[in-house]
Amino acid sequence: MTESTARAEPLKAVRVGMTGSLQETVTFELTVGGHVAGMPPVYGTPMMIMAMEKASGLAIAGCLPPGWVTVGAEVDIRHLAPTLLGRTVIATATVLEVEGRSVLFAVEARDGERKIGEGRHRRGAVNLERFAKRYGF
Repeated sequence: MTESTARAEPLKAVRVGMTGSLQETVTFELTVGGHVAGMPPVYGTPMMIMAMEKASGLAIAGCLPPGWVTVGAEVDIRHLAPTLLGRTVIATATVLEVEGRSVLFAVEARDGERKIGEGRHRRGAVNLERFAKRYGF
């Protein structure tokens, strides 16, 4: 793939049905109580969404041209049930559609057999060097 082709079609190798997953153990730092005084020590919604975002990125990272990454662009997530300290959460993401530089994923999180979260997440492909220059980091 030439540099100009990669710039025009960075998601060319991404296919519907590709999946990624991430597993994490709920520690106090991943609970809402670890961030907001007086709240219970259960897995926080922002942490669940981050796990879903990471699983989505992992699903397609190997298909991106050198120098390209994906960044979160949209989330539509429902947190369905609490997860207690010490439990294992597995977040999964499945590619639903690829459109231009955008990928839509179905995402879910499970605590054992129980679904604790579900929804959709969209990521956009960006050239990291150009992105860094544009935003000054």
